[in-house]
Amino acid sequence: MPSVIETAHRSRVEGVTHSRWPERVNALRLTEIFCSLQGEARDAGAVCTFIRLTGCPLRCHYCDTAYAFSGGEWQDIDSIVAQVDALGAHHVCVTGGEPLAQPNATLLVRRLCDAGYAVSVETAGALDISGVDTRASRVVDIKTPDSGEAARNLWKNIDRLTDHDQLKFVICSRADYEWSRDRVAELTVPQGCTIWFLPSFGAVDARALGEWIIADRLPVKLQLQLHKQLWGDEPGR
Repeated sequence: MPSVIETAHRSRVEGVTHSRWPERVNALRLTEIFCSLQGEARDAGAVCTFIRLTGCPLRCHYCDTAYAFSGGEWQDIDSIVAQVDALGAHHVCVTGGEPLAQPNATLLVRRLCDAGYAVSVETAGALDISGVDTRASRVVDIKTPDSGEAARNLWKNIDRLTDHDQLKFVICSRADYEWSRDRVAELTVPQGCTIWFLPSFGAVDARALGEWIIADRLPVKLQLQLHKQLWGDEPGR
């Protein structure tokens, strides 16, 4: 019988798309767990354990983790935390899919924070973040028009941000940039909340995006996706 670590590293299970799963006590549907370098946001470059939960209600045009939309395996939270402990990284990222689509994700985040890990939660921003432990850094992805999901942005999340949280805009075109620039001008976020602009991989030139940011003197930070530069779209990296 495979160990929990071996189970976590097995190939993703093919399965039907679940629109609604039965709630299980202290369990989550897990696509994969692995240790790599964080490629985005404030912890970019740090060794990090990634917990990729299964399922997402959004369908962004540039999504590179569509394999997490379905399949996966139910695992109890104790098992997931044990795997994190075994992998040995201080930084832990709870991601998806859309992790907050599974209500028990907030229980996992709290357990990881209680255990002393530096936790980040990558969320699309279409679901309420208020239940997520504020000891974690909530990385909220504001969906731009070119994502195809801008109508799903839950703008009330802006009022729930702390100076420990982060906002992310993935830019796909000049029009996307201008839309994002105008949104940043309208938003009031805590002083320590970093706003990231990332060029969508292969869709917009990073140098051009940097020049636009400089020209408009935007209070944002440009970031390239480190993992894409190192490993492309290889799953589990």
